[in-house]
Amino acid sequence: MRLSLVAGCALVLGLAAVMPAAASTAGKVTVRYTFDGPSPLAEASGRGFDLSPVSRYGGSFTTVAHNGGRALAFPPPCRTEPCPRIALRAVAAELNPGRRPIRYGAAVRLAADETTKGENVLQKGYSARGSQYKLQIDGLAGRPSCVFVDDRDPRIHTVLSTVGVADSRWHTLECRRSGPHLTILVDGVPRGQTAIPADLSVHNRLPFSIGGKGSFADNDQFQGVLDEVWVEIG
Repeated sequence: MRLSLVAGCALVLGLAAVMPAAASTAGKVTVRYTFDGPSPLAEASGRGFDLSPVSRYGGSFTTVAHNGGRALAFPPPCRTEPCPRIALRAVAAELNPGRRPIRYGAAVRLAADETTKGENVLQKGYSARGSQYKLQIDGLAGRPSCVFVDDRDPRIHTVLSTVGVADSRWHTLECRRSGPHLTILVDGVPRGQTAIPADLSVHNRLPFSIGGKGSFADNDQFQGVLDEVWVEIG
């Protein structure tokens, strides 16, 4: 069933071992998007950070069966502009980690012919405006990467996975920032690590976004299927 704008992705394998509980624990902020309920864009842990779509040129998503529930399929590759564009956004100042530890991730399925120079899975903020953390999938090889940009320093810090995920199979992706270390995991296995400033801070007034930056031309549209998106801060 295709959902329009008016009608209104987290780990899949080994979820219990690596995924934080739905409710927040002391000192932590945890949000999840499972896309399974009557309202697929509702935030699953009850914090109220529900998603709202922003769309252009007919951009929309479909729900598909996955792991006993549902996942979201984004617009397929488009080679002739204007192309359909859509992103899902939540206004959530609580998802600014500042200097605190943060983990975030999603389950993704992406085919070899669905890769581009860059597809955004999730993000808070923009690299050119203030600060950012992001999970993306880069290049024709479909290699995921994690990105951080500090409030006060425009340098972009990136860790790129040594393996790709564009093989039409489900994969779990996770970014971990702890002090001076930024690590990317694919299917629970560390696939890259880089050093970042220990005092790097991410704090901005921009929305939390899934599937792209927005609905404008260079939105880095995600073109596969997403499920079990999550963020844990603290």
